[in-house]
Amino acid sequence: MRPLLALIAIFALLCIGSAAAQPVGQFPFALTREGQALGAVEGDVASFKGLAYAAPPTGSLRWRPPQGLPESSEMSTAYDYGAPCLQPSLPAAREDCLTLNVFRPFGVDGPLPVMVFIHGGGFVTGTANDPLLDGSRLAQAGLIIVTVNYRLGALGWLTHPTLSESGSGNFGLMDQIAALRWVHDNIAAFGGDANNVTLFGNGAGATSIALLMLCDQSRDLFQKAILQSVPGRARLPSSREAEAAAKQFVAALGQEADLRAAGPTRLLAAEKRLLDKAARSFAPAIDGNLLTEDIAVGFAAGHESRIPLIIGSNDDETSFDSELEVKQALSSSGEGIDGLRKIYPDARSSSDLAARFYTDKVFSEPVRMLARLHVATGAPTFRYRFAYVPEARRGNPDEGHGRELQFIFGVEGVPGAGIFSRRDREVASRMRAYWINFAKSGDPNGPELPRWDTAADRDHLLLIGNDRIASGDDPSSERLDRLAIDSKK
Repeated sequence: MRPLLALIAIFALLCIGSAAAQPVGQFPFALTREGQALGAVEGDVASFKGLAYAAPPTGSLRWRPPQGLPESSEMSTAYDYGAPCLQPSLPAAREDCLTLNVFRPFGVDGPLPVMVFIHGGGFVTGTANDPLLDGSRLAQAGLIIVTVNYRLGALGWLTHPTLSESGSGNFGLMDQIAALRWVHDNIAAFGGDANNVTLFGNGAGATSIALLMLCDQSRDLFQKAILQSVPGRARLPSSREAEAAAKQFVAALGQEADLRAAGPTRLLAAEKRLLDKAARSFAPAIDGNLLTEDIAVGFAAGHESRIPLIIGSNDDETSFDSELEVKQALSSSGEGIDGLRKIYPDARSSSDLAARFYTDKVFSEPVRMLARLHVATGAPTFRYRFAYVPEARRGNPDEGHGRELQFIFGVEGVPGAGIFSRRDREVASRMRAYWINFAKSGDPNGPELPRWDTAADRDHLLLIGNDRIASGDDPSSERLDRLAIDSKK
């Protein structure tokens, strides 16, 4: 396959006059400001992997805003993913990681709608290179899919006054904005429409997108958003709290260390010491520049971009294995354990009770709150709850956080994705169709799909369950009302 693609590219370059006049979908290469990229073709999808959208954030550029790349006329192959951003769980991870991946239908001219996925992982792990996030299936529907790597952990979120002129530690968010600018400037070369961009992501990715909706520097770079499992009431660290965490990191690294010269292994060791003490040591923080307020506060004030929005969560976002985790989760309830048993009468055990309460407190209720606030701005808003469990896993279901990703991306038989049954594929096809329709028009509804009412209609949502997919009143409203009251105390 690769020799064939090389011949195609050479022919295109030799006949540059006629190639320039050809529809962009006819060749597996794209001319960007940073040079020409030769992609790979599999079936009816062309992919361009490991495209750099900013200079390597290494050496003197470590802990600095992402820097642009020089213009070039050179050609490079884009067959393979770039390195994941530095993190302890992936041996191949590197600091030189500011890359993105583009998937587009081959042989199809544009301009096509664009979907940009921002991965989760608690801001310390994860990668756009995950095989679960292969954009080929979505691209087959006539979309351009972009998946983005951004700096993680201490390299992405360290707030220290000696490291940046502005003192900001939100380098991971700056990376995401740089990637969106790259998309805006270059996506036409892949057949994409820079004025029809939808952001979607789950967990930390959804949090990032909600923050981008509140950020002046990114408002004009996307037109629609999908927030999957966003912890909407989570409080961002203040700049003072973020700087305190940075001081602990520097102490763990060694006060005498040159922060921009310290090796990756040493950085990760210091990061781990801090995360073992406080799991949220590295995350977006209020810096007075990019970020000025929490998500809930910003939405309550109507400061977010007034764009079409899909927002939702899963029915079982977490599970607890240890008694300590169960006790900590239950102790955070103002209801007490007896009160919680009344709210969740069918909970099978204390761990199940704690997991269900945590899911509602951290995800279900805050999602409903953000949906209500966004509806109030007049923007189209569609809320969902994903309760479907693949048939093969119903006897022993795993933690539900991120379970919807396999249904949206349609990937099977790779790490993190099982093999679907016929019914699983039917549900996946419908869910994917909602996302695709929304990316194309701002409305998820389409032929042969159950009607999805907007959240403006009496807290309606789309319930995606084992037995059916249907729009209706939220059956959890009463208990979410009680949790909403507790959250204000």
